[in-house]
Amino acid sequence: MIRNRKQKPRRYSIGVVAETFGIHEQTLRLYEREGLLVPSRSEKNTRYYTDEDLERLQAILNLTREMGVNLAGVQVIMDMRERMDEMQRQFQALINFVRENFAAQATAGSALVRTGPMHIVVARDFDPPEEPPPSRPRIIKIETE
Repeated sequence: MIRNRKQKPRRYSIGVVAETFGIHEQTLRLYEREGLLVPSRSEKNTRYYTDEDLERLQAILNLTREMGVNLAGVQVIMDMRERMDEMQRQFQALINFVRENFAAQATAGSALVRTGPMHIVVARDFDPPEEPPPSRPRIIKIETE
């Protein structure tokens, strides 16, 4: 019988991580002092690394070993990656918001339409003879030059 329970995230000790990646434990401690890695700690203050920490470590090692980036450069690059990830999440949230709102408007009779090539135009605001109903957009007269 298979039980549907949440799996605990895997945790690895500093010795296992050091051996797996072929680095010294002191290197991992240095990365922690520099703020590049932040492993979790047990009640007895033992460092434990998660799969996410290992992915980050792999990126750090690629930058230092293969690209020759120093630790200050690694810090800048990793901070930029985190910012880009956050911006991507925000951008995706904006896209989802726009999709949801346009879907709601499309069912209400509004639609987006493709337009032809744009030309320089002068837009002059004018007052229509009577106020349009509140559900309609304001009328703008457009004249082409």
